[in-house]
Amino acid sequence: MLTCKELVAHSSDFLDGQLTLRQRIAVRAHLAMCGNCRRFIRQMKLTQAVIRQMPEGELPELEALSERLAQTRRDDD
Repeated sequence: MLTCKELVAHSSDFLDGQLTLRQRIAVRAHLAMCGNCRRFIRQMKLTQAVIRQMPEGELPELEALSERLAQTRRDDD
C-alpha cells in the first residue's frame, strides 16, 4: 500500500489520468483507507477546476492586486 507521501507524489498524475492500472489501484486503495489523503485529492480537484476557469492572458487588475499584497507584506516585515 502507498504511503501518504507516495500518494502526494502521484496525485497530479492520478488526477490527469496518467497512471498505470496498478498505480491507480494502489492510489484508490490508499484513498479508501486515508481520510486525510481523500481531503487532499478533493482540494486538488477543486484547485484544478478553479484554475481551468481562470481567463488566459494577463489581467492588469490582478497584477495590481498582487503588487499591493506584496507591498503590504513588505511593510509588515
